[in-house]
Amino acid sequence: MIAACSKKGGERSSSTGWKYNDQKWGGFEKLDYKGQVTGPNLVPIEGGTFVMGLTEEDVPFQWNNEGRRVTVSSFYMDETEVSNIDYREYVYWLSRVYTSFPMIAKKALPDSLVWREELAFNEPFVESYFRHPSYDDYPVVGVNWRQATDYCEWRTDRVNEMLLIEKGILNPNPEQKDAENFNSKAYLTGQYAGNVRKNLKDLQSGGERSVRYEDGILLPSYRLPTEAEWEYAALALYGKQVSKNDELIAERRIYPWDGNTVRYKRRTKDQGKIMANFKRGRGDYMGTAGKLNDQGNIPTNVRSYVPNDFGLYNMAGNVSEWVADVYRPLTSTTLRDEEEQDLNPFRGNEFRVIDLDSTGNVQKDSLGRIKYRTVQLDESLTRENYSRGNVIDYRDGDDTTGAFYDYGVHTLISNHSRVVKGGSWADRAFWLSPGARRYKDEDKGDKTIGFRCAMSRMGAQSMNDQKGLDFNVKPKAVKRRYN
Repeated sequence: MIAACSKKGGERSSSTGWKYNDQKWGGFEKLDYKGQVTGPNLVPIEGGTFVMGLTEEDVPFQWNNEGRRVTVSSFYMDETEVSNIDYREYVYWLSRVYTSFPMIAKKALPDSLVWREELAFNEPFVESYFRHPSYDDYPVVGVNWRQATDYCEWRTDRVNEMLLIEKGILNPNPEQKDAENFNSKAYLTGQYAGNVRKNLKDLQSGGERSVRYEDGILLPSYRLPTEAEWEYAALALYGKQVSKNDELIAERRIYPWDGNTVRYKRRTKDQGKIMANFKRGRGDYMGTAGKLNDQGNIPTNVRSYVPNDFGLYNMAGNVSEWVADVYRPLTSTTLRDEEEQDLNPFRGNEFRVIDLDSTGNVQKDSLGRIKYRTVQLDESLTRENYSRGNVIDYRDGDDTTGAFYDYGVHTLISNHSRVVKGGSWADRAFWLSPGARRYKDEDKGDKTIGFRCAMSRMGAQSMNDQKGLDFNVKPKAVKRRYN
């Protein structure tokens, strides 16, 4: 009987036979969902398995990245590093919206004093690198890990607000002030209504309703990539497949390009040209006048040089980049085989829940953001998959004595040390290998460190269904060049 009824207009539930998307049947909705759209400047990265670890000889003998096979889920990553113009837009928005909290915009400013050296004349960069239009499309530097994370959160809200405006649900509202600004989580929890143009039809009541996460309109959060994601995207072994019909990879890569040198090897007019912006040797940052080898004495345009096989620019050289992970010198050897995570490995989890008030309502802070808190020990005692909220130092080698990572005494490593990946304009070729890793305190910036954002992929891991779903506003075509 149910099979017969299902043919009479409207899709029905396979478990109950009730009609979807019909007010007479309760109004439960099932979308004809086409797939996740690609956010601005993002490139789809189809996941897979690879050997994570150093691909070069361990010159400094640090032994901090032993090879191990892992799998990375499909995700999205910025085509380029975040540029000065991108970051200035962020600071401008903060100063325009948070008029009652001017320190918010000041706190977000990059540390321009990172350019100063006792025995170098870098004052022009101190004054000009971030603000002068000549450097608009150069990667922002002097941004610490915390600032980069805040930028990702802000970008999530601006992109989702743009999607709602383009869908005709909200009107543009440049008059937002202080706590009354669009925040994705606040909107989804009913803490922000916005300047509504036309809400969605509510099939339960027959009236209107705001967008829900289940509608698939809002994107997941922009965030910093994990170390595994960054390394996988930099190597781009997708381009080393023997054929598209099997899983065979022809060979490993030392750098994000083919070959064992930093020069273009194919027999063309570009043969011998430098593939990245790095320090070739002592005192040689860009070659000689008339024949500059990389034209970058400091960082250069974020779309310089040839992108890798995923279409990502400057995954070696230009600037090193923050990733999400907390740094530990031993990536896996302190764990038993059954505890080692080989799917999306990551150190740095701090499990959080929404901080409800005494009446069970969602709370919003003075900046318009939903309040969260770390899961407490007594909340996780009944769980089998984790036992506490903050697991940054889970089985990191100092669980018993507590002294191994005694910051400032035995080491400079702490729970605030974050991984830095990729070589920079001031580094030798060794650091261009995607497996190389360093660390820096999360509240300190550097003239050699920038960042790019990533986003999780929802649903199917194959990227073949991306056609027609790219809502990127592409910049004017830039010639792909080596220098």
